[in-house]
Amino acid sequence: MNTDFDDVMAANRKFAETFSLSGFDGVAHAGIALVTCMDSRIDPLGMLGLKPGDAKIFRNPGGRVTDQALEALVLGVHLLNVKRILVVPHTRCAMSSSTLDEVRQKVGASAGQDVSWQTFSMVTDQAAALRDDVHKVKAHPLIPESVAVGGFLYDVDSGLLEQLV
Repeated sequence: MNTDFDDVMAANRKFAETFSLSGFDGVAHAGIALVTCMDSRIDPLGMLGLKPGDAKIFRNPGGRVTDQALEALVLGVHLLNVKRILVVPHTRCAMSSSTLDEVRQKVGASAGQDVSWQTFSMVTDQAAALRDDVHKVKAHPLIPESVAVGGFLYDVDSGLLEQLV
């Protein structure tokens, strides 16, 4: 048996000792969906004062509204009680503070091979990208106008959100 995950398996057993979400219905009880970055400095529930079960969370590099994020949002709105959508990139994001060439060089050096073929969704202007992403959600034919959509920037150094859209 692979022992690479022994620490997380032990932590999971401890977590399961007091697990209290059994039988949960899976809807967003606070009516919130969140698209944010995969950055480990972000606590999606904590930064919004929420708890497990309150929100649907979709994470990806840069916190972008991709086709997969839109799919999740449509499902959330129509099947999982989502009434408000927050799109939340963050400060000091590698996807906005590096160029495509820089990221490819770093990944290539780590992988020990040419990665010029690999795409990465770099962001040259976070505010413009956020406006585009919010527009993409609002313009989607399966997201009704009754759903509130906002664009926010999360500051990883202060923990504060700033609404930009």
